[in-house]
Amino acid sequence: MAVRIRLSRVGATKRPSYRVVAIDSRRPRDGRALEILGFYDPLTEPATVRIDATRYADWVSRGARPSDTVAKLIKLASTAAVPAATATEAAPAAPKRPRARKPSNAAAKAAE
Repeated sequence: MAVRIRLSRVGATKRPSYRVVAIDSRRPRDGRALEILGFYDPLTEPATVRIDATRYADWVSRGARPSDTVAKLIKLASTAAVPAATATEAAPAAPKRPRARKPSNAAAKAAE
């Protein structure tokens, strides 16, 4: 049995998220997996990648081959272990200005 570590799509229409799974290479993309190793959510900023490194290493040691995409995600997950604070999180929120009021119809007629 040729085992691949690849992505399986979950989530709603136009709102994709993926599971990182160990699966027989002959099964369909969303078929029954041997084991779920983690998940990937591309819609968050930055993209969320969580993969169980010990289970991943165990499958690779048994001969499972990761897909190209999963290999990139593994590198991404290992280099971005602690995300840096973004500028919006570091700066305090600016106070909101009050909205300008539109003159009512009665006030507009009186001004004419």
